[in-house]
Amino acid sequence: MKYTTYWLIATVLVTVPVPVAVSAEGEYGDWPSYASSLASTKYAPFSQINSETIGELGISWVWESVDNEAVKVRPDYVPAGYKSTPIKVGGVLYTSTSLGSVAALDAVTGRQLWTFDTKTWEDRRPANMGFNHRGVSYYEDGETKRILMGTNNAYLWSLNAATGKPDPTFGDGGKIDLTLGLGRPVTRSLYSNTAAPMIVGDIVVMGAVVGDAPAYGYYPPEGYKVPPGHVRGFDVKTGKMRWIFHSVPRAGEVGAATWKAKDWTDMGAANVWTSMSADPELGYVYLPFGTAENDFYGGDRPGDNLFSESLVCLDAATGKRVWHFQMVHHGVWDYDLAAAPNLVDIVVNGKSIKAVAQVSKQGFIYVFNRVNGEPIWPIEERSVPQSTVPGENLSPTQPFPTKPKPFDWQGISEDILIDFTPELRAEALQIISRYDVGPLFTPPSLRGSAQLPSDAGGANWTGAAVDPETGSIYIPSMTLPAMFKLGERDPSIPESGYKRTSMTFLGGPQGLPLIKPPYGRVTAIDLNTGEHRWMVPNGEGLRKKLIAAGIADPGPVGNQTFTNILVTKSLLFIALVDDGKPVLRALDKRNGALVREIPLPAAPGGAPMTYLANGKQYISVPVGGATDAQLITLSIGGNLKIEKKILSEADQLRRPDGLRVAQLYGQVCATCHENAVKGAARAGDISAWKPRLEKGIQALYENTINGMGEMPPRGGCGNTCTDGDLMSLVDFVVGTPD
Repeated sequence: MKYTTYWLIATVLVTVPVPVAVSAEGEYGDWPSYASSLASTKYAPFSQINSETIGELGISWVWESVDNEAVKVRPDYVPAGYKSTPIKVGGVLYTSTSLGSVAALDAVTGRQLWTFDTKTWEDRRPANMGFNHRGVSYYEDGETKRILMGTNNAYLWSLNAATGKPDPTFGDGGKIDLTLGLGRPVTRSLYSNTAAPMIVGDIVVMGAVVGDAPAYGYYPPEGYKVPPGHVRGFDVKTGKMRWIFHSVPRAGEVGAATWKAKDWTDMGAANVWTSMSADPELGYVYLPFGTAENDFYGGDRPGDNLFSESLVCLDAATGKRVWHFQMVHHGVWDYDLAAAPNLVDIVVNGKSIKAVAQVSKQGFIYVFNRVNGEPIWPIEERSVPQSTVPGENLSPTQPFPTKPKPFDWQGISEDILIDFTPELRAEALQIISRYDVGPLFTPPSLRGSAQLPSDAGGANWTGAAVDPETGSIYIPSMTLPAMFKLGERDPSIPESGYKRTSMTFLGGPQGLPLIKPPYGRVTAIDLNTGEHRWMVPNGEGLRKKLIAAGIADPGPVGNQTFTNILVTKSLLFIALVDDGKPVLRALDKRNGALVREIPLPAAPGGAPMTYLANGKQYISVPVGGATDAQLITLSIGGNLKIEKKILSEADQLRRPDGLRVAQLYGQVCATCHENAVKGAARAGDISAWKPRLEKGIQALYENTINGMGEMPPRGGCGNTCTDGDLMSLVDFVVGTPD
């Protein structure tokens, strides 16, 4: 049985991207695309690092991101976690940084060959989640070799791969302005690019991040329209726009009838903010679309709202739609398709099929024939709960795949609540009694509704990995309940509509999770049969905490965290923070058993990748953030020792801007403080904070940094937060001006 891959062994010069058959491991084994190949497999056919040799795996070299020094020069611009996964072509790694630089590194030594600063920071804070970036792309045609990067301030750059200098024949001095050509003016601060560009033949396909919803306290300025999520194709050599695909269809286009509002074409978002995939043999590109504005209330956009929350296949050369499938009709859960679809050839009932598999936040995996869009197994329309919010008209049904089965829990009921003791279960029942609860697709409400999966997933942007040799897909996911509450946009204006006024991840009794474990998992599914092969908890999780609370050892319970994944011929690699410990875990692909755990010096923010250089296999992992972003590269026999970096007093105490504080609050504090759970005082509740301030604000700073009661040291955000971040978070929840 043979499975096609789009993976390159660069022993000779080739044009990239071109489908090249996998051959024996050569002198250079490349990782030429963000997810290894245009098929987004996150797979490489290497076996030097295996169950017998992994005990000798160690750090070979470390590259310090140029952002670390940039923050010292421009302290107002501090990125969070470092997420950029490098690509490798020939003897060089190419990577991006959170603040918008591009770097070329020697693949064997990590020596910096060149850097180029796109000066993204000149346009200040980018849309949604601030300064973060995930990678670059490579193009080669004869002697023309280019690195392409979309930036946080909405430009597409083309750089000479050998020198890092802008290509003078591309756009205006090496860049094009992506805010132009969308059909209406776009505010730059609400439009951004973080994913690596998708290059198919001579077309570079670009989606975008848009400022489409409150990002943990951040609201776009009043009066600004949310940008449209249209996808465009550009000439990879000149930057000239070749085509545009309207994510919100114009009159007369396919999908226009699914918008019932009179002026629907002004609707924003419905964008592709994450990575795409492509089949260069077919010439098709596969686009995972997000939710239309606003994410949690659709009274302003009646109808099913194509092409929001849809997987769309386009002809990459022309932008013409080939097929589509909508996963969520009229979405109000922020269940955007957050991960690139995985392309793999499978054999179902003896028939070879070119397939595409799309994992989702809601815990489903949808599998189609990628040529014509036909589902491999039936997908049924089933009745779902309806909204009680005035003006909201939900779809009466939603699509439910019959196979494979969901890879994570869906919906909240008494059956899944924590039950280590009767007391814990009783407290959990009391917590959910405050909210509307029900099955998957229970809508947001004015009272507040409990959601599982939350808008963080299930699966998210970290996606899945697929082994093209076996047709198996490996999916990391987290089981993280949340509460969404709606309120009027402007109570003084009748029929002004609604917006999300409160969102928090729902914690459980006594500082424990609300539900039974596992709290994060890795699931293996055979795409040839649609059957689950195995599921294991994703790490130890809070196992020790449960034991310390007098609960019988439950074994590993997994982590509620984003997890990046890599699969090779020999092993499955998982990069995560396991109960506060940054680690790279190697699992047996056959059963999920832990083979080895390798400590990392800081939290892994991006996906690991692997390559060969001079006949040796390496694994690179982006870790850290803020002033300590690094690319850690490991190999057999690596013996570089890293001492923990000590920040200067100025760096450690530097205060962030209010926007970063609001984001960190949502990521670190809101789980407990938004609704006063786990013994936490509600943010801004002066009466609740008064007794806690008896020893002064400095004591609260120290307790937050060192840990207190149910709150872990540094609020659980580890090295990602500086002392200045944490002190500003205290000021934020207490209500003290910073």
